[in-house]
Amino acid sequence: MCYKETDAFCKDSRITKTEVCNGINVSREKVPLKPFVKWAGGKGQLLSELRKFYPEGLGETIKKYAEPFVGGGAVLFDLLSSYDFEKVYISDVNAELINTYCVIRDEAENLIELLLKYEKEYIPLDDSLRKSYYYAKRRRFNDLKGNGAGSIGSECAALFIFLNRTCYNGLYRVNRKGLFNVPVGSYKKPTICDPANLLNISYALKNIEIVCGDYKKSFDFIDNTTFVYFDPPYRPLSPTSSFTSYTGDGFDDLAQRNLAEYVSLLTKVGAKVMVSNSDPKNQDPEDNFFEEMYRGFRIKQIKASRSINSNSKGRGKINELLICNF
Repeated sequence: MCYKETDAFCKDSRITKTEVCNGINVSREKVPLKPFVKWAGGKGQLLSELRKFYPEGLGETIKKYAEPFVGGGAVLFDLLSSYDFEKVYISDVNAELINTYCVIRDEAENLIELLLKYEKEYIPLDDSLRKSYYYAKRRRFNDLKGNGAGSIGSECAALFIFLNRTCYNGLYRVNRKGLFNVPVGSYKKPTICDPANLLNISYALKNIEIVCGDYKKSFDFIDNTTFVYFDPPYRPLSPTSSFTSYTGDGFDDLAQRNLAEYVSLLTKVGAKVMVSNSDPKNQDPEDNFFEEMYRGFRIKQIKASRSINSNSKGRGKINELLICNF
């Protein structure tokens, strides 16, 4: 079970072999890990570019890794697939997302059993019955969210993944009451359960501290042997382009400045820090918001594709910013 504040993490007991769990081969060696959910702003498409900016000494002089705002975990899983860290810390303010990470780590077999059940029931249905099935699961998920403690556990995690895999564009969005409100998607044969990947992720998460909370909770974990990656809700490029409603709370310009101050504090500690964000110059070449806020930091423009956007005209290649203190 995952507690909202912090979990003690286990010692790394990785075995270099393959084991069989319920007929599924599970690697105990380093294997490529994939995010278990789609996530707005996920970094899967940018990994080849981001790798160019990882600091030297990962897994050696840099012994720890921290990722607040973990989201779908594309960078986390990329690093876990390639490097050994003594300690790893991840966090997010989205309680249902963090519960899912904890369930994958601690109750993977129960989770897989539920997901396979949903998949078996959902895939054969026609569009009308799929719609009814989806909205029934969405109501159940929101009921669990509304029950507070009921939102912790394998059923909530299974519903979280099911809805993510079958909803419109893989969005996670809540209304002002905190209820998930994304409509059903139109995927012909969505992958609701990937047992091998979930089991491999479960094993990779065994030595990881998983926290539900604000990014500032990471401070006691971070020192001069830590690489920290921040992927916060992006500063909107226009008043209608914000996708920050993952928890019902916004992330405005003041929040962006507070994060920059925290990055400066971690820089004084000696941590290696990398931050992703939008590039305001896509809309206004004179907008120096991040240049002024991260003065003295290394700022690079990288190309990214918008894959989750309700307006098709808003999709395509744009610039994003990568901000580093090294």
